[in-house]
Amino acid sequence: MTTSPTGSAAATPPASPSTAGADSKPGALPSYVGLHPGEPNVMEPELLDDPYTGYGTLREQAPLVRARFIDDLPVWLVTRFDVVREVMRDPRFVNNPSLVPGIGTDKDPRARLIELFGIPEHLAPYLTDTILTSDPPDHTRLRRLVSRAFTARRIQDLRPRVERITDELLEGLPGHAEDGVVDLIEHFAYPLPITVICELVGIDEADRALWRRFGADLASLEPRRIGGTMPAMIEHIHGVIRERRAALRDDLLSGLIRAQDDDGSRLSDVEMVTMVLTLVLAGHETTAHLIGNGTLALLTHPDQRRLLDADPALLPRAVHELMRWCGPIQTTQLRYATEDTEVAGVQVRQGDALMFSLVAANHDPRHYTEPERLDLTRQPAGRAEDHVGFGHGMHYCLGASLARQEAEVAFGKLLARYPDLALALPHGELEERERMRQPGVWRLRRLPLRLHAAD
Repeated sequence: MTTSPTGSAAATPPASPSTAGADSKPGALPSYVGLHPGEPNVMEPELLDDPYTGYGTLREQAPLVRARFIDDLPVWLVTRFDVVREVMRDPRFVNNPSLVPGIGTDKDPRARLIELFGIPEHLAPYLTDTILTSDPPDHTRLRRLVSRAFTARRIQDLRPRVERITDELLEGLPGHAEDGVVDLIEHFAYPLPITVICELVGIDEADRALWRRFGADLASLEPRRIGGTMPAMIEHIHGVIRERRAALRDDLLSGLIRAQDDDGSRLSDVEMVTMVLTLVLAGHETTAHLIGNGTLALLTHPDQRRLLDADPALLPRAVHELMRWCGPIQTTQLRYATEDTEVAGVQVRQGDALMFSLVAANHDPRHYTEPERLDLTRQPAGRAEDHVGFGHGMHYCLGASLARQEAEVAFGKLLARYPDLALALPHGELEERERMRQPGVWRLRRLPLRLHAAD
């Protein structure tokens, strides 16, 4: 039987600033692990090393489990598929805690997290006033401004360009190989989605390496890097907007500027900056690691790879299954209860924070038969997706259709171009060396591959 993505027992991760105790290394996050017995912190080694088993164990305990966020905030961890979908579409649970009666902006629980990560207080609105953190009517207004760029027709029109970029990157892979080994993350999985989203938004090619660094710093969970990068990133985006306003183009950023010029109430300056930040970072990080995780899954499950080789039309269903089985996003940002309510038999109080465990929900045996098994034929053809990898309800991922298309093209062309593609390291060693142990995500630093069979 095919096992979960972690395979055998997870190896002990190397020490890192994001998992170390507060006194072990200057600039590290403080550790709250173990302070509240029975309420696991998302930084627990068991959840970082093997989230499939760790969150799966919590799922079998209860549909809602009392836990702790990075900053020690008590949260309800929502673990089961049907309950996750139910709460995701319930408007009584909001992204913006200031909408909860009695909290307000002066008691915003996000302020502690912003301080913890070393972000200057005056930059807080760039993290709290975004399309990802808003609720109707603001969320509706912001989403409407960019939704036309992500319609099914617009995404289909982008496919030839996605295919050309993919072909160019694949052709160049041998030139990046050292001793016959190439890092797929560095030279394919990242460049493909960041090129596509930057062209769509209107970010010049010369700035894309800078955006890659921005993304890496923000994902590091190191306060020193995050606190240092945020001011530079915000100033950079303001500069890009100023330059574009002077010479508008046919891109999404120019469309946002035109909308603001026509009616300033539709988009504030802060919202425009955060929209660019969100679209570019979210528009490539998730897809890059879906391609990385998915490629590793296919190379370690030759029976599933043979299915794709025999029937490329299976690719759309395969991408859904890979997003379910080894998706890069494993937990979500917090939602807040606006009133006292009951969820799956558990009393949730007004102001309580909830976090969805996507990895637990996507491997829930109440919903899936043999959920630990990778089965590229699992998703019924022509049916709505049967997983929560891209979310659900009004906050469903805006760029999901683009991410799926990029993944379909990437997997199809990669395996066709390099039929002898293989891991350059044993699977267990690769997981130990290259898997990032961070809360809420499942990512590889590197994916070293051999493009051709060894002589």
